[in-house]
Amino acid sequence: MSNRHIFGSPDGLVTKCIKGIIAYNPALSLDEENRVVINTEYDRSKVSLVSGGGSGHEPAWSGYVGENMLASSVAGDIFASPSTKQILAAIDAVPSDKGTILVVTNYTGDCLHFGLANEKAIARGHNCRMIICGDDVSVGRKGSLVGRRGLAGQQGVLKVMGGAAGAGESLDDVYDLGVAFSDQIVTIAATLDHCHVPGRTEHGTLKSDEIELGTGPHNEPGYQKLSPVPTPEDLVKRILVYCLDENDPDRGYVKFGKGDETMLLVSNYGGISYLEMGALVDEILEQLARDWGTEPVRVVWGTLETSLNAPAFSVSVINVTAAADNCKYSTNDIKSFFDVRTNTSWESMAGSQAKRRSRREQIAEPVLHTKKTVDDAKDLKVDPKTLDSMLRKACSNIVESEPDLTKWDTIMGDGDCGETLKTGALNLLAALDSQNLASSGSVVTVLQELEEIVEGKMGGTLGGILGIFFVSMRTALEQNIDQGTGSEGIPELWGKALNVALGSLRRYTPAGEGDRTVMDTLIPFARELLSSNFDQAVEAAIRGAEATKSMKPRLGRATYLGENTSRDSVPDPGAWGAMVAIKGLRDGM
Repeated sequence: MSNRHIFGSPDGLVTKCIKGIIAYNPALSLDEENRVVINTEYDRSKVSLVSGGGSGHEPAWSGYVGENMLASSVAGDIFASPSTKQILAAIDAVPSDKGTILVVTNYTGDCLHFGLANEKAIARGHNCRMIICGDDVSVGRKGSLVGRRGLAGQQGVLKVMGGAAGAGESLDDVYDLGVAFSDQIVTIAATLDHCHVPGRTEHGTLKSDEIELGTGPHNEPGYQKLSPVPTPEDLVKRILVYCLDENDPDRGYVKFGKGDETMLLVSNYGGISYLEMGALVDEILEQLARDWGTEPVRVVWGTLETSLNAPAFSVSVINVTAAADNCKYSTNDIKSFFDVRTNTSWESMAGSQAKRRSRREQIAEPVLHTKKTVDDAKDLKVDPKTLDSMLRKACSNIVESEPDLTKWDTIMGDGDCGETLKTGALNLLAALDSQNLASSGSVVTVLQELEEIVEGKMGGTLGGILGIFFVSMRTALEQNIDQGTGSEGIPELWGKALNVALGSLRRYTPAGEGDRTVMDTLIPFARELLSSNFDQAVEAAIRGAEATKSMKPRLGRATYLGENTSRDSVPDPGAWGAMVAIKGLRDGM
């Protein structure tokens, strides 16, 4: 985990953070001295919810202050409970005619300070109560007097209670709902490494072949280290067993009956990409349905409660049916409270789920397109064996060149050029094997297959260029086929088709010769083919690709490099890839 930060010191960082967070909602204000965020539009005729804890978990809890959630929040130092004085300031800021409920995560400092603040608030005349939320199943029953520590499941409690409070429900009913809902949450976290606190020199880390299960949100050691690192599938399997195996005497905290409605919360601790988080959620949902027979009625994922920059996450499963059995509200009531809209950070993760569809319904079937029938009168036919040999050699050249193309593109661009071209080449080779693609000697059939490959398998800028290039070239061949297809006319026909294709490309990209792109290979090749033989055209393509080694890029990602970036006579990977393919066509003859 990186120990580099924009703000290298914790001094003033928490207050500055909260001032930035509240900027998105003009109804929020900050008691800067006490680090209390207040919803200035809260309704004192309704139950006030107050929560908070140590900083470093944002958007918890300052990001959840607003309509139908918290009336106020309070922030301590990084990973440290706020003081009793701060908590009292949060309670006093949002007095309620119905009463106030403090919602607290189960950590000793938080319980003590919020507990003392609760007692003092009652003494001051507030009708105040307190709920302690603990949902972490990694803390087993054996030898634990403090119970389960609080993880991101608490944010689900805040959402349900906030919905009920916003609906005008009584203090008793909102409190009972919070207790019932909190009791039916099971959560466990996993981390690839520990987070780093700004300004601290101490920095615990995991080895590259380790992953920790049962991680705490304050850099506490996990329940178990796993080495070697399990596959994503196996990791999720372990997590769900810890959460859902009710036969585990130490960790079976919640019973899940057949047909019980559940909710899923997956929280990013701050250091995992959205790309991987989305894949993680999908794997969790697949295993929940396949192995545990449940499809959650609500799914919320994102940065619910973080741990600074930790590459970690937590998984919470909530039994809504069991929660309904222990309070006055039905499962539909609880879901409606959960769905109520807020003007807080919650909405960016919860979306709109009041009308859910099954996972099966959410996966759409692609629209199938039949391949266009080749018109023999507009087709160019060549010797099948020669065509097959040319295509195979061009593809093998690209596959062999992939490491160099990737290396060069990593220096000059985003590193995808080699893999993109290799993907196309391997798919064409597969078509030659499985479809006998070249057996009829039909050039139009080959070009149609290349169009399918490019459109379906090859993304990125190069994929777009080649897509336009191949479809335009096929169209040009079909339109000019009557101008002679004898051995003497074929080079001229190809020259016309290539130049038409390049003309089409120029409508979508300004790239030309000298810009250090694939066009530095394609343009001289097409130009030479109009007036010379195939061998001379190939040599022109080779010279064009070689020339890119000394060119300054004027298009593409390579233009973003600074003047001091060393290129070391590296060619443009797109131009080089096109060249080795063209050279392969000649060698295959």
